[in-house]
Amino acid sequence: MHEIAKLTAPEVAARIAAGAAVLLPMGSLETHGPQAPMGDFLMASEIARRIAAEAGAAGTDALVLPPIPFGGEDYFAGVPGGIELPGALLQTLVEEVLGRMIATGCRRLLVVNGHAGSIVPVEAAARAVRRRLDVAVPSLHLWRVAGAMHAELGGPASSMGHGGDPVYSVALHLVPELCRPELAGPRAPEGEFLGLPISNFGTVRCAGVEFSAPIIVAESAPGGVACADSRGGSADRGAAIVERIVTAGAAMLAQLKAMP
Repeated sequence: MHEIAKLTAPEVAARIAAGAAVLLPMGSLETHGPQAPMGDFLMASEIARRIAAEAGAAGTDALVLPPIPFGGEDYFAGVPGGIELPGALLQTLVEEVLGRMIATGCRRLLVVNGHAGSIVPVEAAARAVRRRLDVAVPSLHLWRVAGAMHAELGGPASSMGHGGDPVYSVALHLVPELCRPELAGPRAPEGEFLGLPISNFGTVRCAGVEFSAPIIVAESAPGGVACADSRGGSADRGAAIVERIVTAGAAMLAQLKAMP
């Protein structure tokens, strides 16, 4: 058993005292298109559990905290049912969680982050923890590394992007019962902002130059789908992505164990 919430306090204390690593999964509660669940923190938690299990099988004990389910605020304000946190608040929350674990004896920690909008506050928190407590905490940003694997694993360019891959393929593998493949499809035409064409999340193009602008998801990716066509998602590709990430995560825990 690796989940701290399901263990007794003496069991957790004994394992941390013996050098167990602790993983902090994080994600978001936002739109991933009509075909995928809102909570990508569910996938971050499952990946963290698999990392802990693989590391444990190789002799590196690891525990998994309950996830932080809310991501840092970015373009997804106003999504019904969605919750996002200001970056400063999320940074403080991550610092506090890591700090409390360190205060109770843990020196090996890994953040497993499933939301791009949380990258900046997570990394700021890690720098602050290192300055204050002299503990270096690495972070695994799931969708950034999974996105880099997408084309290599044969993923179509048309499905790559928000509301599609890599999140959708990973969801099809890890939580297929929560997916609605029949609702996947091509993106709707994006609107305009300031009378100009929207060129990406948070940008418009004017006179051949991109300008940043305070655009929300309903304007840049109606229905949460920014990729050309989300129907290219694949459970098999999601499985290959997860396998690579879990192997890398377990290797990082082994590296942390080897550090003095």
